[in-house]
Amino acid sequence: MRKHAELARDRIAVRAQCYLKRDVTHNNIYIRNHNSAFVPKLRLFNMPFHTTRDSTKLFYKDLGPKTAPHTVVFSHGWPLNSDDWDCQITFFLSRGYRCIAQDRRGHGRSEQPLEGNNMDTYADDLEDLLHTLDVSNAVLIGHSTGGGEVARYLGRYGSSRVSKAVLVSAVAPLMLQTEANPKGSPMSVFDSFRSAMASDRAQFFVDVPSGPFFGFNRPGAKVSQGMVWRWWSMGMMCGYHSAYECIKAFSETDLSSDLEDITIPVLVLHGDDDQVVPIDASGRRSAQLLKNGTLKEIAGGPHALHIIYSEEVNQAIFAFVSKD
Repeated sequence: MRKHAELARDRIAVRAQCYLKRDVTHNNIYIRNHNSAFVPKLRLFNMPFHTTRDSTKLFYKDLGPKTAPHTVVFSHGWPLNSDDWDCQITFFLSRGYRCIAQDRRGHGRSEQPLEGNNMDTYADDLEDLLHTLDVSNAVLIGHSTGGGEVARYLGRYGSSRVSKAVLVSAVAPLMLQTEANPKGSPMSVFDSFRSAMASDRAQFFVDVPSGPFFGFNRPGAKVSQGMVWRWWSMGMMCGYHSAYECIKAFSETDLSSDLEDITIPVLVLHGDDDQVVPIDASGRRSAQLLKNGTLKEIAGGPHALHIIYSEEVNQAIFAFVSKD
């Protein structure tokens, strides 16, 4: 039986070689037609990557016209990737915007280095992307950890490339509870994240979206298993080490001085039922620290504000970006 299976496998391999041919130079797949001639059948597109200053290759998307009057740059949350912004990217592309997003180092399709899993390097990576694509007059939009990345970027590099920013359910200014930040979450919360990852990351990455992330643990919530498994699949693409170290980055990085140094207009969007990044220590506090910040609270909004309340978030960002 095994010998027959091996013979069948070998025949299939030979036939594949006879009927398929790859042109590496032009990245084409050819298939032999009935006249024994090879004809183009499939073109393979290489995914775009840029190389950071420490030689890490990061996946990115650059969609829409390069000459668009507005460019929006999206930074995603932990432990997801740029696909988490699909709804917003589609919305802004339909309005003629240029949309850029990258998978953070260690996340999604990007490389998974052991080093650089901290807010300073995340900000450096964002600057490297904007420099590579020669972006100016951009609007930076960050969700959760991505919001912290945007704040650190502006504190670290200023606003020479940026005209406005949007913080959605952002971790800024500081998630960790300290004497100076009594409304933050105690260290035990983040230690429990690390323990859950060490014990069973796959199950932990089911529990988070099944509960607090989307607010599916609230009475009467309309649960979408599709959203849960989509979150899980993106989370499991993230490198274990990168995901583990990012917990420290998003919970313990104090972004207060970064927010205070920002002078451009900033829209702060936050749900008042965010169980992951509670609004009192984040959205409301950020709006107080910003020189030119506007806070928009969404009643009943969970941490996944841009997904559960996508239409309201899209319209709020659009009004803010298009306003002179």
